[in-house]
Amino acid sequence: MNMRLIAAVFGLIAIPPRFVQAAAPGLARLEAMTARFAPTPIEADAAGLSAGDRKAVSLLIEASKIVDSLFLRQIREDNSSILRKLDRDFSPLGKARRRYFWINKGPWSTLDDHAAFLPGVPARKPLGAAFYPETMAKAEFETWISGLSAAEQTQAKGFFSVIRKSKGSLEIVPYSRAYAAELRRLAILLREAAGATDNASLKRFLALRADAFLSDDYYASDVAWMELDAPIEPTIGPYETYQDELFGYKAAFESYVTLRDDAETSRLKAFSSHLQTIEDHLPIPREYRNPKIAAAAPIRVVNVVFSAGDGNRGVQTAAFNLPNDERVLAEKGAKRVMLKNVQEAKFRSVLTPIAARVLAPESRGDLDFGAFFGHILAHELCHGLGPHQIQVAGRSTTPRAELKDIYGAIEEAKADALGLFALQYLMSENGRLQIPGLESGPAAERKLYATFLASSFRTLRFGIHEAHGRHGVSAELSAGQRGVHRENRRHLRDRL
Repeated sequence: MNMRLIAAVFGLIAIPPRFVQAAAPGLARLEAMTARFAPTPIEADAAGLSAGDRKAVSLLIEASKIVDSLFLRQIREDNSSILRKLDRDFSPLGKARRRYFWINKGPWSTLDDHAAFLPGVPARKPLGAAFYPETMAKAEFETWISGLSAAEQTQAKGFFSVIRKSKGSLEIVPYSRAYAAELRRLAILLREAAGATDNASLKRFLALRADAFLSDDYYASDVAWMELDAPIEPTIGPYETYQDELFGYKAAFESYVTLRDDAETSRLKAFSSHLQTIEDHLPIPREYRNPKIAAAAPIRVVNVVFSAGDGNRGVQTAAFNLPNDERVLAEKGAKRVMLKNVQEAKFRSVLTPIAARVLAPESRGDLDFGAFFGHILAHELCHGLGPHQIQVAGRSTTPRAELKDIYGAIEEAKADALGLFALQYLMSENGRLQIPGLESGPAAERKLYATFLASSFRTLRFGIHEAHGRHGVSAELSAGQRGVHRENRRHLRDRL
């Protein structure tokens, strides 16, 4: 049985225009903005699932729909009411607005620097989304938090709380209270899914994640997710902090219901076995290298059945690297999840046409899905490399805590550059390390850097306000600096 998902992926313009206008766009403009996203069918083969696992998949899809509703509230508290109004507007403009609202999960266009496309909302998405009071300034938060106890400061800066204003004063509201109705329903569905599946590790994860929704303590379920060994690979909960552009503290809810590709997963295990070797050869001072990378960090190659919340908004994710809890990272490392069917769709529908425009004619034959897939894998692996626990002025801290709102862009740039470094290193050592499926030599090098250069323009489509897109220009320079791409630099200069 094939289960199909319609995924919104990029259109074909290299750099998104900034959309700034006082009035909401009309029908023609809105249709042009929507056309930048191409509906693309992708497939996942569920033929091998047991009857219990099929039921679990159905329940997880139902849970994911609740995640969509919950995420709408995290972007803007009244998003659900805006959506209900759009549902009642059957005019051509109303239908176009609803479609674009659902792509963006809100009234702001992700490809246009979060400019409003609906009337009656702020001209730009607030930097703090709905995690903080809309009128709260950074200085107000920082002054308020300085008067809290150490424990309260930790909770205020934590992943799983929102900040609200009551009687003129800021207060901390844990997710379990702020989103109580949605989280109770999620917990019920996850427990039903745990009862349906016959896989012990999946039962454990789903039961613990259901508990976490009601307690705000996600540590045990994160560990269970790291240890998950099942044909169904669900990722559901509050994870990434990109939507909090004010401080980068607050985690947005997302969901991926995926099926594991065992053959591809086994082939890629060889990459993770060399993480310590790559860490040991990083071009940074020895004291910043981690002498013991967590050995248990798994790689999963999966195919998406359903995605929701922050996992299905605007540009679609091709891979992710989770969890973000530093305790779990220190103990278990991070799981790298590769969304193969989404990557195939992006390569076919997005990267190939972009490459035809930005690569010199003599380099277009070097565009290669293996190089595209390999760099995304290396990018995700390399999130776990480099310094994670640091000392600043005699205190223990993390890069995330110190960099705050700019951490995301710097971390993505690090992973891109380090991914190239890792692949180059593994290519040069391929004969000794014996990495299955990894080519070496000048032809493989050309494929790697030509594909990365074209993909940098794909990444820019996220918009320079977004962490994955903000480092795109420097990424292009990194690829362009390779001697084999002088013709591409000339071509880009002429084209752009």
